[in-house]
Amino acid sequence: MKRVGHDFSRFKKDLIELMEVQPGSDMDYIYSEMLFNVGLLRDEKFDLGELRLLNTAFKELRYALKVFKPYRDVPKAAVFGSARTPTDHEHFKLAAQFGKQLAKKGWMVITGGASGIMEAAMVGAGAKNSFGLNIMLPFEQDANPVIKNNPKLIFFKYFFTRKLMFLKESQATVLFPGGFGTFDEGFESLTLTQTGKAKPRPIVLLDMPGSRYWKDLLRYIKVHLGKERLISPNDLSLIRHFQDVDKAVYELKHFYSNYESSRFLKDHYLLRFRKPLSPKQFTKLNTDFKDLLSRGDFELLAGVEEDDNKDPKLQRLKFHFDRSGYARLRQLIDYLNSL
Repeated sequence: MKRVGHDFSRFKKDLIELMEVQPGSDMDYIYSEMLFNVGLLRDEKFDLGELRLLNTAFKELRYALKVFKPYRDVPKAAVFGSARTPTDHEHFKLAAQFGKQLAKKGWMVITGGASGIMEAAMVGAGAKNSFGLNIMLPFEQDANPVIKNNPKLIFFKYFFTRKLMFLKESQATVLFPGGFGTFDEGFESLTLTQTGKAKPRPIVLLDMPGSRYWKDLLRYIKVHLGKERLISPNDLSLIRHFQDVDKAVYELKHFYSNYESSRFLKDHYLLRFRKPLSPKQFTKLNTDFKDLLSRGDFELLAGVEEDDNKDPKLQRLKFHFDRSGYARLRQLIDYLNSL
């Protein structure tokens, strides 16, 4: 059967070159490994549905990465909340105010692109400062008027590819009152941060003054998860609850006021920040956060030779992280931001 819609001849030369390349750089190696794994698919004898799943997931991720690439240097907040919130609701107005304030601080918002809280955040931020990650559902879920026909609107078939892009491309998670989907996205952000599968980030719960929506949830977590030791006593420090837009926006900005980024560096953890530590502050850090270490002490890294981020203005803290205390790592970042 003849397939239409793709001119595969235009890729033939590039494909041959990729197949014949002797991997030298890391990128060459990954290209070769991807082609190798595609070649294995015939041997695996997957059925048509499984092949379609792999193909669709790959296409969705490739296209989404392409859309986000020009905006990598702009901080973004993933904003979640109910699609059913009417435009005259106080939480709709709150989300619009939040989007507006955040855009003024140089941030962009990423939402699901539908109605309710998602539309409100985009109304506030404006189409220029908005990304929509829409999910194709059995029932119609059209894009809201702010992001409709915008090149930064991306459609996904699968929730898992959509969730990956929400977390990969954002530097913060903000939750307004919502239903099952809001809890799903919120707890996923919390779980991935708690386990170190996502980089440290602010996770903010925001609702109106007088609302019990998030207070009741936090009380449930403290009483049932905390007291029964189903979570660490420090884990709630990963979440911040506000009923004030200015304070919520400040939380996002303040998280990155001194802290810049972090990653594993071989068997060490490397934390980058902007302001030099005084001898007294460094001594306090080695004393108060020693429980984060699997061995040794905190070290200030001299130079940038070991780091792939070559910005010489950044300070670097290197240590043997125990790889479990991510809530305590958040508290260490709070300490650096307080200096």
